[in-house]
Amino acid sequence: MVLKDIRKKILVVDDDRIVLKILESRLTENGYDVTVSEYAAEGLEIVFKKKPDLIILDVMMPIINGYNFCKLLKSELKEITLPIIFLTSRSEEEDERIGYEMGADAYMSKPVEMNVLLDKIRNLIG
Repeated sequence: MVLKDIRKKILVVDDDRIVLKILESRLTENGYDVTVSEYAAEGLEIVFKKKPDLIILDVMMPIINGYNFCKLLKSELKEITLPIIFLTSRSEEEDERIGYEMGADAYMSKPVEMNVLLDKIRNLIG
């Protein structure tokens, strides 16, 4: 009998490799199945292939920024609930407002305390 992996899947999309490595390591240590991508277009492909339970997304990325990624994804997946957490250095109220307008479920500023991020993840997906 093959046991199915029941760990929650998280996709992290950020163009900063250091951020990706840190988040991948810390989230994996906390029991999540983590996939990372430096590129928004690749991240969108991963969403449809791996069907993550949650996405952690940077705002400032080349070609497709996080806001557009979120808006596009939310419009494509109208019937599916896929929580998105923006994790970004853009911390102005206006940036946060735009993030929520695009469909984000949470908006957090870098650097973030890992315990705060983990609490938010648990609140959204368990």
